[in-house]
Order: sequence, then structure tokens, then C-alpha cells
Amino acid sequence: MTPSADGLAASIKAAGKASAKGGLPPVHLWNPPFCGDLDMRIARDGTWFYLGTPIGRFELVKLFSSILKREEGKYFLVTPVEKVGITVDDAPFVAVDFEARGEGAAQELLFTTHVGDQMLAGHDHPIRVERDAETGEPSPYVLVRSDLEALIDRKSFYRLVELGCHHDGWFGLWSGGAFFPVIPSDELP
Repeated sequence: MTPSADGLAASIKAAGKASAKGGLPPVHLWNPPFCGDLDMRIARDGTWFYLGTPIGRFELVKLFSSILKREEGKYFLVTPVEKVGITVDDAPFVAVDFEARGEGAAQELLFTTHVGDQMLAGHDHPIRVERDAETGEPSPYVLVRSDLEALIDRKSFYRLVELGCHHDGWFGLWSGGAFFPVIPSDELP
């Protein structure tokens, strides 16, 4: 049987898609057999596509994002009874905003993704910055959950840079008692 988005959505609902308190499904406990790949893709900007067409229903995107799992560098949507592969262009989430509280080493950065997930950057939700080898362009990420990251959007990254400081030879950010390096201090003008 070929997997479909409708069948997957029905399986999620039948499984009680989340806990009674509104939490995420326990995908880390689910290990169903692989059922094949689904023609579903998450673009770098966070747009979900099914059969080449953007999924326009936010509730459906949020539902699918709640059952996303990454194993050995590959992305899957999982339910208690099926597991299907999907394509992710960069990161499966986009951090579209953040709130900063406090200053210096006591600063806290609370991120919000395009599907409403929130996480406080710190030891459990680290920030990392990759730089393009050719252009040097930064791509900043924050860990959302279980090996799933959010690309921090450009406007948020510019705001983060304004909050940055120098520490141990690096320019970076404090949050949740952890320092996250962005660029070596000596590379700044």
C-alpha cells in the first residue's frame, strides 16, 4: 500500500495525536515498519509541500510537524503503525521570532517557530551557526527537540547579533547560562 498524506493524518488522529495536556506525541517510543517515501517536502523557508503543492492548512502542517522524527540524518513522519520518509531541504522548522530577557550571562532567549513551538535556548536547546564555505554567509540554528532544528530567520538573526558580546575570543550569544559562539572575535572589523 502506497503511503498518503490523508492516510497518515487519519492514523495520527486515531492514535490520539497528542497527550491530553496538549503535548507532543511520543514519537521517540514509536518504531513502526518503514512504509516507503511520501512525496512531501519541507522547503528552507518552512513551507510544507505535498505532491509539489504547498499545504495551505496550518492545522495540517502543525499536525505533521508533531510527528516528525530524524534518524541517521533522514526525516520521517511516524505514527504507532507507519513510518514514511520525507524530504527536508535544510531544517524542518524556522524560528520566526524570539524574546530576550535579562542581559549578559543571565540573558535568556525564548524562540518561537513557524508552527508555534517554543524553546528557551540553553544547554538543552543550543544555538549553532554554520558558515557557507564559499560565501561565508551564516546559517544560524536552534535545537527544537530530539535532533530537529529550526533555521533562525534573517530578521531574528540580525536582532540576535545586536545582543551579542565577546567572550573567550568569540563574538556570540548568552542564553540559559550557556555561551554560543557565532564568529571568532578577530574576524570582526
